[in-house]
Amino acid sequence: MSQVIHHDEHYDPEGSKIGMWLFIFTELLLFGGLFIVYSVYRYLNQDAFHLAAEELNTTVGAINTVILLISSMTIAMSTTALQKKQKATTIVLLEITFMLALVFLINKYFEWGIKFDHGIFPGSEYMKEEMSQGEILFFGLYFVMTGLHALHIIVGMVIMGFALARIKNGTVHENRPSLLENAGLYWHLVDLIWIFLFPLFYLIH
Repeated sequence: MSQVIHHDEHYDPEGSKIGMWLFIFTELLLFGGLFIVYSVYRYLNQDAFHLAAEELNTTVGAINTVILLISSMTIAMSTTALQKKQKATTIVLLEITFMLALVFLINKYFEWGIKFDHGIFPGSEYMKEEMSQGEILFFGLYFVMTGLHALHIIVGMVIMGFALARIKNGTVHENRPSLLENAGLYWHLVDLIWIFLFPLFYLIH
């Protein structure tokens, strides 16, 4: 009976963290490749990229940047609160992080919606008829890279949801914090990627 309990209680925080770091490394390779592609096309189509960037709403991009920076802070604070055995505070901070992620996605949904309303989306007749090849490349990269980032936001929210449920039922606590710590690491990655995406698409004209 004691052997069964021991098996159930198996916990490998170092292995879990190494696994998350390896995953983060592969994600950085993916986005690193996309950033290189962006840089090459921007160098070859500087004027077109400048014109296309004028179509983006810098204010919305800046608001989303602030949202993600705050969410990185709240998820870091939730990890600290868990270590201090402040379960209620941990839950509140993680819920705030989740809601900030949701607000980010809602902002992105409306931003994309406006582009679609104006006929700016991959393969649209408007883009084929009214835009240069360079502008089409800009928006192709914009939708691919911000769309992929939005997908990572959703994955991060799922991980946070699992962490939240397990904190509430007591299986994640100050002595077993790996799930929350890994959620935090992943979320910081999402934040870091946006820190690069925001200036590349919204600020560099």
